Amino acid sequence: MITVVGTGAGAPVDARVTAGAELVVGGRRHLDAVRLPEGAERIVLGPLAPALDTIGKYVAEERPVVVLASGDPGFFGIVRALAERFGPERLDVRPGVSSVAAAFARTGLTWEDAVVVSAHGRDPRTAVNLCRSHPKVAVLTGPGAGPAELGAALRDTARVLVVASALGSAEERVERVTPAEAAVRDWGTAVSVVLCLDEARALGPVRTVAGGAVRPAGWALDEAEFDHRDSMITKFEVRALALARLGPRPGELVWDVGAGSGSVAVECARLGAAVTAVEKTPDGVERVRANAAAHGVDVRVVHGSAPDVLAGLDEDPDAVFVGGGGRGLPAVVIACARRARRTVVVAMAALDRVPAARTALTDAGFSCDGVLLQSSRLAPLPGDVTRLAATNPVFLLWGVRLPAHKEGVDE
Repeated sequence: MITVVGTGAGAPVDARVTAGAELVVGGRRHLDAVRLPEGAERIVLGPLAPALDTIGKYVAEERPVVVLASGDPGFFGIVRALAERFGPERLDVRPGVSSVAAAFARTGLTWEDAVVVSAHGRDPRTAVNLCRSHPKVAVLTGPGAGPAELGAALRDTARVLVVASALGSAEERVERVTPAEAAVRDWGTAVSVVLCLDEARALGPVRTVAGGAVRPAGWALDEAEFDHRDSMITKFEVRALALARLGPRPGELVWDVGAGSGSVAVECARLGAAVTAVEKTPDGVERVRANAAAHGVDVRVVHGSAPDVLAGLDEDPDAVFVGGGGRGLPAVVIACARRARRTVVVAMAALDRVPAARTALTDAGFSCDGVLLQSSRLAPLPGDVTRLAATNPVFLLWGVRLPAHKEGVDE
């Protein structure tokens, strides 16, 4: 058996666990903190592959191995790699308190409603987008994705960062800082986890199912669910297909360009995505904010006219919805297509705009498809009878980026 022991944020390792081990593997601080059996080989974890190879030799000879890890080694930990290599039946896992559980305990908060994301050895954009869209997020950090990088990316938010360092040790520190304060600090290498909190919503309602925000019971909400001006809103039939093609999901960023009432932005945020809504009119900006607040979601609202204002948005979106129209639509679609990592969806009422929008997508390396949506809704008539009331037809185009057509997109 390979005994995998969680240490660090929880209780110290019982010396009886390592007794008899012929190979002990772990981080330097874990190895220094336990009494090793006399004659046992010691491997300080660096690159994982050589350590697994050595473990494999001992396993083949049926010689006992102990692996020391931080906190709960089955939670974003080494258990996955060991189980894939040697099989879960060979593992005797003895978890400690995870850094996430310990950090929330230090802050006095429950965490069954938290989103937990690992940025260790990964692109931090997923963690950043989750921090933007959820009120309670725990980020497991790593080089290039620590408190400073998170703070820099979240400067424009009202979040609080709780930086927990060296949990479970004599040097433990738990500090509450703003994103701006975190961005200018050198945090060293002892950071265990960063909590990103919207303090107004950090307590949250009583939950039955653990995890992030509960998925909405439905989408493509009726127009009456949004404040809008003169029926200037994406109708729910169009919104339903647009959402299906946008595919908003947690960890991704969606732009709603020409947001109007913000109905598409709000629906994407309800489905867990981080959302930036771009709107040129001051009253439209306030309307988007009001609709987001009414539905309990975070939407970053940018006041300005596309395409010019898009240059000031730092992070490339995964998906973009372009609403409205006008003579400038082709330029807006071109600008969005240059930045979108995955998908662009365009809604148009005018037939004349369709060829230029389609060309803009295909020229930018997207496959392009679309439909003309025409629907008729049930409407009452006097005498307790019903008629069909036609809505205005809308062209919906969607482009999906073809492989190797976006520089800088992570594989």
